[in-house]
Amino acid sequence: MEHQSLPDSAVSPWFALYVKPRHEKNVACMLRGKGYDEFVPLYNRRTPSRTTELPLFPSYVFCRFDENRRLPVLTVPGVFSVVEFGGRPAAVAEDEIAVLKRVIEARIARQPWPDLPVGGKVRIAAGPLQGIEGVVVTHKNTSRLIVSVGLLQRSVAVELDREWLDQPA
Repeated sequence: MEHQSLPDSAVSPWFALYVKPRHEKNVACMLRGKGYDEFVPLYNRRTPSRTTELPLFPSYVFCRFDENRRLPVLTVPGVFSVVEFGGRPAAVAEDEIAVLKRVIEARIARQPWPDLPVGGKVRIAAGPLQGIEGVVVTHKNTSRLIVSVGLLQRSVAVELDREWLDQPA
């Protein structure tokens, strides 16, 4: 039996996979089992009776792989396609994935944001999100940092402490 080497995800770019709705976590688990570096950013939605963990980007899973060897990824049950641009798989910007990972690791309240942000970008000066850039909006008396994944044209709102922002001189 021929030994199959694990995917070399350390050098491969991130891609967005379009997957069956409500199967994001299962697809990610199967990809991980095949040795791929996968990422499904989640958030908690609270209702009076329970808290549910949901994907920030419904029907999408991020995965590192060699675009010339995408068949093993496409054969994972629940994967419909790789997001493309101009007929070719489109890589997700490394810095966008890094920002999403920082947001998740910081354990700060977050949620999908319906619009792409409009306005000038601000760099967070302090706190767990220090150095991250995004657009700051005020919604329901709270400040939120809006970060986006350009390829998907989707955004995430992260609750923000006003003290983390640069104060104008």
